[in-house]
Amino acid sequence: MCSAEPINCFPVLVNILSNTFLRLLNSTARIRIWSEPLYNMQTPEVKNNIFFFCLSYMLFLAAGLPPHFAVSSMEDYKVKSV
Repeated sequence: MCSAEPINCFPVLVNILSNTFLRLLNSTARIRIWSEPLYNMQTPEVKNNIFFFCLSYMLFLAAGLPPHFAVSSMEDYKVKSV
């Protein structure tokens, strides 16, 4: 009925339970649910934009982290911490 992944199985379980309760209450309505956890991007331009945004963000972080560690190490050296 559903794949082994919990992110896909939970909506199916909710659908089964809700439709069962509707049938118990003699209702003719049905509830349909679907799950698409990852947005499906069709255009390559959007993929490229997201890729370059993430790449530039990671490069920015990579440039800022080593000085942070160096400064904290120098402060530890100045106060002679172990």
